[in-house]
Amino acid sequence: MSERRFFIFGAGYSAKAFARANAQHTPVSGTTRAPEKFEALRSAGIEPLQFDRELSPALGDALARTTHLIVSVAPDDAGDPVLNAAGATIRANMPALEWIGYLSTVGVYGDHGGAWVDETGDCRPVSKRSVMRVAAEQQWLALGREIGKPVATLRLSGIYGPGRNALVNLADGTARRLVKPGQVFNRIHCDDIAGALWHLADNNLGGIFNVTDDEPAPPQDVVAYAAGLMGVEPPPEIPFETAQLSPMARSFYGENKRVANQAIKAAGYSFRFPNYRVALERMWAEGNWRDGEPRSPMRG
Repeated sequence: MSERRFFIFGAGYSAKAFARANAQHTPVSGTTRAPEKFEALRSAGIEPLQFDRELSPALGDALARTTHLIVSVAPDDAGDPVLNAAGATIRANMPALEWIGYLSTVGVYGDHGGAWVDETGDCRPVSKRSVMRVAAEQQWLALGREIGKPVATLRLSGIYGPGRNALVNLADGTARRLVKPGQVFNRIHCDDIAGALWHLADNNLGGIFNVTDDEPAPPQDVVAYAAGLMGVEPPPEIPFETAQLSPMARSFYGENKRVANQAIKAAGYSFRFPNYRVALERMWAEGNWRDGEPRSPMRG
């Protein structure tokens, strides 16, 4: 069997966590639109390449040697940028390809009124971005069937980890405790995204997997818990109705669901951070909560 080689379209925060967990030092290449990010990718163990909607000869050469393809690029009004640029190459010029991993979002489920939903549940996307995401998921699954390769669709919840968490927000003075009665969110630590990806890739497993923690929780509780760890007063509670929010942030609160994760556990993966308390405690104790990239604008 030829040496495994990973290629990541859209090597951002989660992809860097994946590369840092590369215990076997498997070759990993990844793309960014911005050449100024090349050095950060190299530091994480990713050979950087530029991709901005067009497939260069260098990208084509790298794909021809790729055994495991990970896609972490969101669709837009023109469709899936990777399928648009590289679909023909994936079909005809990737002879070593064994497996595809597609990073999606639990946003595809839409609003379930706070009820539990698993991979068999209906996708009821509310936002335009989630409607486009459902379509992209279906296109990747169809491509996998066409070429006879397993496609793992990882539906991710709110991503956090070093550099992107409630501890950072509190330290920066940007943490808020918005209260909308009954509202919960799932979360996922970036190291568990990495772990799930490695597990699925190592076993060439396809299917749909909710990669999310065990404990959907109100966002204000996460901020309060982080404040307790830091020994600081949590910010005051703000009623959702009076909060100043961006349209995107407000749209997150328009969807309420508890996302179950049994499928990835049944596939043999064990979560390192099954809930936000374990993760915040570990980051605070290890002192690495500040490391990483600028935090996401929304997630607790």
